[in-house]
Amino acid sequence: MTTATMFSAKLIGPAVGDAFKKLKPRELVRNPVLFTTAVVALLLTVLLALGSEPLPFGFQIQLIVWLWLTVLFGTFAEALAEGRGRAQAASLRAAKADLVAKLPDGRTLPAAQLKRGDVVLVETGDLIPADGEVIEGVASVNEAAITGESAPVIREGGGDRSAVTAGTRVISDWIKVRVTQEPGQGFLDRMIALVEGAERQKTPNEIALTILLVGLTIIFLIAVATIPGFASYAKGGVPVAILAALLITLIPTTIAALLSAIGIAGMDRLVRFNVLAKSGRAVEAAGDIDVLLLDKTGTITIGDRAASEFRPLSGVAVADLAQAAVLASLADETPEGRSVLVLAREKHGLRDQTLPADAEVIPFTAQTRISGVRSAAGLVQKGAVDAILRANPEAAASPAAAELRRMTEEIARSGQTPLAVAQDGRLLGMIALKDVIKAGVRERFAELRRMGIRTVMITGDNPLTAAAIAAEAGVDDFLAEATPEDKLALIRREQEGGKLVAMCGDGTNDAPALAQADVGVAMNTGTQAAREAGNMVDLDSDPTKLIEIVGLGKQMLMTRGALTTFSVANDVAKYFAIIPAMFVALYPGLGVLNIMGLASPQSAILSAIVFNALIIPALVPLALRGVTYRPLGAGQLLARNLAVYGLGGLIAPFIGIKAIDLLVGGLGLA
Repeated sequence: MTTATMFSAKLIGPAVGDAFKKLKPRELVRNPVLFTTAVVALLLTVLLALGSEPLPFGFQIQLIVWLWLTVLFGTFAEALAEGRGRAQAASLRAAKADLVAKLPDGRTLPAAQLKRGDVVLVETGDLIPADGEVIEGVASVNEAAITGESAPVIREGGGDRSAVTAGTRVISDWIKVRVTQEPGQGFLDRMIALVEGAERQKTPNEIALTILLVGLTIIFLIAVATIPGFASYAKGGVPVAILAALLITLIPTTIAALLSAIGIAGMDRLVRFNVLAKSGRAVEAAGDIDVLLLDKTGTITIGDRAASEFRPLSGVAVADLAQAAVLASLADETPEGRSVLVLAREKHGLRDQTLPADAEVIPFTAQTRISGVRSAAGLVQKGAVDAILRANPEAAASPAAAELRRMTEEIARSGQTPLAVAQDGRLLGMIALKDVIKAGVRERFAELRRMGIRTVMITGDNPLTAAAIAAEAGVDDFLAEATPEDKLALIRREQEGGKLVAMCGDGTNDAPALAQADVGVAMNTGTQAAREAGNMVDLDSDPTKLIEIVGLGKQMLMTRGALTTFSVANDVAKYFAIIPAMFVALYPGLGVLNIMGLASPQSAILSAIVFNALIIPALVPLALRGVTYRPLGAGQLLARNLAVYGLGGLIAPFIGIKAIDLLVGGLGLA
């Protein structure tokens, strides 16, 4: 998905217009600090019209203009962040436009008329018209319109790879899809609403920060309200316009103006990483994650086991075992069966094998757990070790059976799954099936460890196999032979211990755990139930994507913290920079504290108002881009924030206000 650059003409123009639209009281009241600034600007405008202030007309005009610009710069920051989301939404709408559904009886109708439960036929070259699940057929699907990834994926019914998304294209074969969403509530619709901000609500962190900003505003309001008393005591007075302008220079307008933009930009960055978050709360929670639980199959592993080795019993040639395994797998269309043929071809040169003309295929069933071929040449079987031994009782009583069991334990201990092979009642050996770990996961889990996140693999495998796979993948711990109830119980235990838990999964059996977790990341290749239960969906189906998710969550929290620190430090600096210059005439002793040497009280207040307005657009790029995240401890991050943004916030007003004061004095503006 492509987006416009931060300050392109396509974004700036509409954002300027939207900034004016956001001046409506109903819009402004959601941001109390900006609302206060607008009220003050309106008050000064009315006082100017009444001519009741003993201040130069030009000076009052400048104050009013810069106060309104302060409000506009704040609304512009939010409008610009929302505009970037709308640019993404436009590309998503292009993927959704003009979708047509083809019913199994050959009729067609607009996709918008489909209802939950309808069944559609999607053939080669067709766009999938609605979110749903495959109920029949197998097809290769290009999901580039949604994920940006051009490599096709396989979608088939009856498993954890059955979910399909509207706007993706079938590039081979056909599938029947049952629609799982009502019109206007599909995956693309939710993404469009998300990136446009239509469903965005303030998170607890934002609400808490807003309360803090309101509190600071009240404190400075009280401080400013005391000034007329001091002025009266000194036999002087302070115009209302000066007091009102002073209040705006002191309240935290900087962070208040940028707060909403930071949140919107955080959601925007997450979407550009091909992750759909259903709420800002989930993004924030990701920044504080302590424990990550990952389902093994389809999350840590590719999902399909592959034959890795033929292990013959004593007295059996490996070539004979390989030949028998190939015969038993020729009619096996599963990924595991095909991998046996690949291994035999690549390691043992067995090519162009075909079934005997009189062959009778024995299909695999959940009851027998055996597949094979019967022909005039004999019977070849492969399957679970205990099932093969039960089907061949004479072999089960032979010394070869004891060797087979020892070999089974060795293979299981190495993290692989054993399949036994027998020919005409004689045990030949084993096929070792290996779970294929997704590329790069070990390095990525090491990075999560450096970020202070503990990783736990969850699997239904036995403890021996689970331990081997956990060691290969590089996770910190594992839960073996896990049921959905076990996963749920583990998450609740961690949460009761004060931990924030993230869960990655893709199957229907992961849905309860995804719903319970603080951050539930469902794989896009997974089932509809999993995608509905999670509060995030990873469109790339990469379990280690949580590194980016955590990084973005921390970046959003750090950006808020950094700019809040800068804003509060700004206010403190402005207070001590302006007050001495403003009241030196009434209290000559304050001249010692006028270290900036500001020209006059009017110049001091005007320079502060101008600086207060200009610092907002200056920080918009940082608010939208975010503070760079580095995996440091909380203490180090706090020290860095105070050193960079706290100290910077103290110094910047002294430099900025003095420079503007010189310019104002030089131009004779005050």
